[in-house]
Amino acid sequence: MLIKSTGRVDRKTKNLVNRLEPGEIAVINHEDIDEVAANSLVNCKPVLIINGAKSISGRYENLGPEVINKAGIPILDNIGQDAFDRISENDIIEIRDGNIYIGDTYIGQGELLTEDVIAKKLKETSKNFEKELNKFVENTLEYAQKEKDLFLENLEIPKVKTKFKNRHTLVVVRGQNYKEDLKAIRTYIDEFNPVLIGVDGGGDALMEFGYTPHMIVGDMDSISDECLRLCEELVVHAYPNGRAPGLKRINELGLNAITFPAPGTSEDLAMLLAFHYDTELIVAVGTHSNMVDFLEKGRKGMASTFLVRLKVGSKLIDAKGVSKLYRESIRLKHLVGVIIGAIIPIFIVGAFSPPGRQLLKLLLMKLKFAFPI
Repeated sequence: MLIKSTGRVDRKTKNLVNRLEPGEIAVINHEDIDEVAANSLVNCKPVLIINGAKSISGRYENLGPEVINKAGIPILDNIGQDAFDRISENDIIEIRDGNIYIGDTYIGQGELLTEDVIAKKLKETSKNFEKELNKFVENTLEYAQKEKDLFLENLEIPKVKTKFKNRHTLVVVRGQNYKEDLKAIRTYIDEFNPVLIGVDGGGDALMEFGYTPHMIVGDMDSISDECLRLCEELVVHAYPNGRAPGLKRINELGLNAITFPAPGTSEDLAMLLAFHYDTELIVAVGTHSNMVDFLEKGRKGMASTFLVRLKVGSKLIDAKGVSKLYRESIRLKHLVGVIIGAIIPIFIVGAFSPPGRQLLKLLLMKLKFAFPI
């Protein structure tokens, strides 16, 4: 393999994709590449991905590398931290048989993740799944015990301008299959006009489909300046002690925001806000709801999400994966049924009207001539 191109370097994949151009080399430091990150990289069309960490560590079955491989983009994996640190933005990187060079300087080497290598590594993850599941459940229960009073009773909800009462609320996270699911529920959005909450990058996801979010909730680290400026209300997720790093960016943009100090995820807070202010229904798209989702986010449990969903469950509809229900093409028997259903009323109307009876008689006469008995 011989590849030579400009390198774009970032420890955070979500930041890198904002400046990665087609034909360049993406240099990341992303252990266990998840599907969302993989799709964002694929959309940028790099010629190669170099990963300083293990794209598949073996802890759980992460499908990101498989997505990248199917898109025809090679991954040079696990080059190590020293080699990663030696590559700078805009370096002209050359790959020769798995070895990395900048000019004549040897940087390091990695493992090329072929389809067979990826399949083998994913198969090996099944051996660790039960152990990871046990640890995940234990952590979830431990933190749920600590946080249950806070989330179920004593969490102080900030005052907001957005009106939720007597309206539905759509909470959008830029998670797995969010595009497909938003496409599947566009009719619902247009008909019910719900309150639109973007969780960080979920605001940009809504704008991709022509909607301006009423509210953004999150750390404000993965959303565009344009969306922040257009949105009607900003809620910065702060640490329980009140520290809110996301406020710095809001202040730099000259915008106003309120803070919401709480543990857990930003999507939890979005649901709690809607529930507290008497929304009729919460429809969630792209949210994190299972073990793999949370391991991909680097979390060891899902205590807050478990507790929040217990609290808001009577009003919550999770639309994640709804698009998969509509992927099947129309079956022939269904099409025939529709055609017959349309013909029967026409036949009945025709049989009871004089012109219709004459037409049916002519049709019967032609059939007799065509098929003499």
